[in-house]
Amino acid sequence: MNKKGLLAGLLLGASAIPVSAGDMIERIEPPYWWTGMKNDTLQLMVSGPDIASAKVTVDYPGVQLIEDVDEVSPDYKILYLKIADNTRPGEMKLHFEAGELSEIVNYELRARKSPGEAHTGFDAGDVLYLLMPDRFAEGKAASSDPYAGLEYKAMPDRDNPNARHGGNIAGIREHLDYIEDLGVTAVWVCPVLENDMPGGSYHGYATTDYYRIDPRFGTNDEWAEFIAEAQKRGIKVVMDMIFNHSGSAHRWLENMPMEDWYNHPEGDVMTNFRLTTVHDPYASDYDKDATVNGWFVRSMPDLNQRNPHLMKYLTQNSIWWIESSGINGIRMDTYPYADMQGMASWARDVMAEYPNFNIVGECWYGNEAGSAFWQDGSRVNPQRTELPTVMDFKLVIDGHKMFDEETTPWTGLNNLYDHLSNDFLYADPQRVLTFLDNHDTDRFLLQEPDSLDVWRQAVTFLLTSRGIPQIYYGTELLMNGSKEGCDGFVRRDMPGGFEGDTVNAFTREGRTELQNEALDYLSGLLHWRKGEANAVIAKGSLKHFMPINCAYVYERRLGDKQIVVLINGTDDVMDLEMARYAEILPAGTKMHRSLGGEDVEITDTLRLAPRETLLLQNF
Repeated sequence: MNKKGLLAGLLLGASAIPVSAGDMIERIEPPYWWTGMKNDTLQLMVSGPDIASAKVTVDYPGVQLIEDVDEVSPDYKILYLKIADNTRPGEMKLHFEAGELSEIVNYELRARKSPGEAHTGFDAGDVLYLLMPDRFAEGKAASSDPYAGLEYKAMPDRDNPNARHGGNIAGIREHLDYIEDLGVTAVWVCPVLENDMPGGSYHGYATTDYYRIDPRFGTNDEWAEFIAEAQKRGIKVVMDMIFNHSGSAHRWLENMPMEDWYNHPEGDVMTNFRLTTVHDPYASDYDKDATVNGWFVRSMPDLNQRNPHLMKYLTQNSIWWIESSGINGIRMDTYPYADMQGMASWARDVMAEYPNFNIVGECWYGNEAGSAFWQDGSRVNPQRTELPTVMDFKLVIDGHKMFDEETTPWTGLNNLYDHLSNDFLYADPQRVLTFLDNHDTDRFLLQEPDSLDVWRQAVTFLLTSRGIPQIYYGTELLMNGSKEGCDGFVRRDMPGGFEGDTVNAFTREGRTELQNEALDYLSGLLHWRKGEANAVIAKGSLKHFMPINCAYVYERRLGDKQIVVLINGTDDVMDLEMARYAEILPAGTKMHRSLGGEDVEITDTLRLAPRETLLLQNF
């Protein structure tokens, strides 16, 4: 195929690179940009054979070429353009000349659909529903060729937990009724960008094109249409991104734009997965280098966020997806493995453009201090990270000790109490993402339960305590399992999402009696949380009592509105002496059961059934 044919194929496959086909230019990123951005500097990465030697001129009112970076590799050119505030949308002409070769590219500057302030992020008033597109559902995609432009074309194999199973964006969109009825207010979608990797990279964490939706999932247009449809239903969308590393099949690794584009490009240093080195005052340079600069795995080479041109590329990429598709938030993978200052500049620039947006970083620590270290304004980190939201992995790691174990004066729910008592470390506990499990951990339920008692206590706490709760797909169906063997065992297909499924759990008839009971409870709790209780939970204070009597009691309060949760951590009937809780529930107080039932009047004792969870409110 000649260069023009190759470029035409690239344009068709990506459906997002509106440049003219020619002999000099193969690719320009970002594919297009906007006028009226707060940051007036645009970086263009131009790719083509020996393009670095070309001279460039720009012909467009209000646009000035301010830098042509000269230390790039021969097949790249990095340009910086300044776009004046009054620049009008239109097609900007970029003129490239190298010897006898000359080419003019029409580069589009678009009008913004809305100002940056209009992009609303997610917060403690929301509940995120995390799903993996390959495993959720397969729908009717717009493209007849889901392998367009890909080198690696492994077919779906649903019998292999480590292979692609065929789910896509269309499948998620076709089941938005289910997601809406469940009552969540946001979906976090695992990565959807191109992963053209040997073996398929079904999980999406090995990016090979930062500006293209993987065609096996859909197209850029389908992604934007799905987001628009979700938002019409009041459902926000959080996009998963990975800037610590790319996939090893990314064109950059074979032909790097600059010599320091990757850390340890020869692949001789792997990460040690010991994030303590980032804040350990005694850490050796050797250990810290392995943590931050080592490759995540052999198929995921480590990007060098200390390179300012790479960070500008990645920052613009995030802004491009926010602006072009309208996402409400970003979940950034493997956050502490990247350079702290580089990622701080990224977060600062994104939040400056979209001040009402939100970003959550995956900070996987087994203690509260490690997670708190990464939240912007942390009391234990002297450096600004600019990261608004971090993840509460401690709740996941100790979740079974907290909820499964029967509570004694020192065990069970006392572990939960002790965990929250360390919230003083966080700059803002309400901007901590809380969860019981996700795609990288064991399921909260390791096996199918006999009853919902423990599960009900866990999900009730998750949805009424501090922070931004996230539910992993299938939690409502009591999906269970561990990672023992492979990660695929906790990423099983949603029953009924794929052709040929004999069970369709998206319907009431396709679920077991216990699954329906679980879904009804969780859905009722979610819809209740979206109502008058929302402000109390999202903005109210929290007060809790030590479970030394084996009951965990806590209050959420905003003004004169009050929610109280009482959890019996034992397998026995409990007559709870209420004098201890007089500061929140004085004798004679009348409370409503939040999810229906007879009102409760506070007397000397309150009887709780074994493992009962009692949710009360005064409004």
